[in-house]
Amino acid sequence: MIIKGGFMNPAFDRRRTLIFVLFAFGLAWAVGGVVALTGGIANSPPIPGGLSLAFVLIAVGYMWAPALAHLLTRLITREGWQDLWLRPHFRQHWRIWLLAWFTPLVATVVGAAIFFALFPKYFDPDLLQLRVLLAGSGPLATLNPWLVVLLMTLQGMVIATVINSLFTFGEEFGWRAYLVQKLLPLGARRAALISGLIWGVWHAPVIAMGHNYGLDYPGFPWLGILTMTWACVLLGVFFTWITLRGRSVWPAVIAHAVINGISGTAILAVRGQPNPILGPLPVALIGSAGWLLIAVYLFFVARWPEDGMA
Repeated sequence: MIIKGGFMNPAFDRRRTLIFVLFAFGLAWAVGGVVALTGGIANSPPIPGGLSLAFVLIAVGYMWAPALAHLLTRLITREGWQDLWLRPHFRQHWRIWLLAWFTPLVATVVGAAIFFALFPKYFDPDLLQLRVLLAGSGPLATLNPWLVVLLMTLQGMVIATVINSLFTFGEEFGWRAYLVQKLLPLGARRAALISGLIWGVWHAPVIAMGHNYGLDYPGFPWLGILTMTWACVLLGVFFTWITLRGRSVWPAVIAHAVINGISGTAILAVRGQPNPILGPLPVALIGSAGWLLIAVYLFFVARWPEDGMA
């Protein structure tokens, strides 16, 4: 038994790792198959409540597949229920919680700014799309659209984050609280890269149905799948680091929820039809520039468990 940074790491458990991955992919891709057979994302039938069937299936079935895989792997292999990484440890590591909450905003803004700097023709400083939406909204029509963007961003970081956490927990309890834990004997940095790579490929069915990038871009759907995998590797470095540094899965849950809550805000400043593979979303190649800078810093500069991190 090896102890690194407060985590007890046995030798690499290939069997349980493989079982978990098979469950995570099998459950999620089965849900993806149902979505595909019922019209995909673009043509999914509506259900009561104004939502589409695809939205509900992806939010509940797909996103919760890694958490179910975690539980099923423990049950089937009789691993027990130690080291679930569910304790928040907020008092000791509240700074990590703040990083989890604010870093996605910084990375999203940086990525969008770099994209618009490289492709200024797609930047709309007058926010005409938003003005059109506000025009039919009564009292809100008189508000400064940039103020509305600020309010939407704050809402995405607070209210949306609380709601999104119900679903991002399904992913993080699997990827960070179990897969990363199983990969730690290979080294924390390798665990971050490998888990991020697996996490990215796991998205393949929904990316092929238009999630994040749509259906009309050069290289569809393979370039979208590769781009999503790239973004997940970058995010995986940050998520793994804050999980290990905070000694809990909750910082990753929060960071993931914030990303989902604010990532679409940059679209409000778009004019024309930019290539979604490039940006401005934070899961695009240029839109992810902020996450690339963070990942490089964490990977090469920040301290990890094998570096003797407390």
